[in-house]
Amino acid sequence: MTAPLLTASGLRKAYGPTTALDGADFRISAGEVVAVMGPSGSGKSTLLHCLAGIVPPDAGELRYRERDVAGMSDSERSALRRAEFGFVFQFGQLVPELSCLENVALPLRLNGLRRRAANEVARMWLDRLEVGEIADKQPGTVSGGQGQRVAVARALAPEPRVLFADEPTGALDSLNSERVMQLLVHAARETGSAVVLVTHDARVAAYSDREVVVRDGRTRDRLGWAA
Repeated sequence: MTAPLLTASGLRKAYGPTTALDGADFRISAGEVVAVMGPSGSGKSTLLHCLAGIVPPDAGELRYRERDVAGMSDSERSALRRAEFGFVFQFGQLVPELSCLENVALPLRLNGLRRRAANEVARMWLDRLEVGEIADKQPGTVSGGQGQRVAVARALAPEPRVLFADEPTGALDSLNSERVMQLLVHAARETGSAVVLVTHDARVAAYSDREVVVRDGRTRDRLGWAA
């Protein structure tokens, strides 16, 4: 088995008196797609936020490529997210004032790529996600399925090592959900990105290589052993 790219051991996180994670474990290797499943309030989104360096765990070990993420400063975690991680959320979170092309180019520009080069890469990714025809449109004028494909293109354009997708099809109908997942997984596999996929939908989880269930802040692999 390929050495894990991102590993977590014994993660704990509480918000006041509420325990969100209670000793959660996780691992993912390069190119792997892992679905994180569980009922509402189980801690699956908190697990994703800790793994992605968005919030620090209260306790436990979190390592990315042998680097201690839990011990990083806020600025170090921010730099890691910008350079190595990509994100897709349930409602896309596209910038409404920018065109779809400009939305996809935005993380590339933030990473220092010049406008023309960033736009060329962005247009290529929009074509790959089958929405090249809406490049110049504003996000508010396109369909939900199209907008989510733009969000996936934006996340994958910098070719992140890890893509975090939090309920990426939760706001879509079944037909659009299927196509978005097909395109997301295919594109991620082509670039070698690992995908951490948080979902409550078994049809979405079916696109993964492995499922990890979160319940009461703890994790368990579908095969019955700790993640």
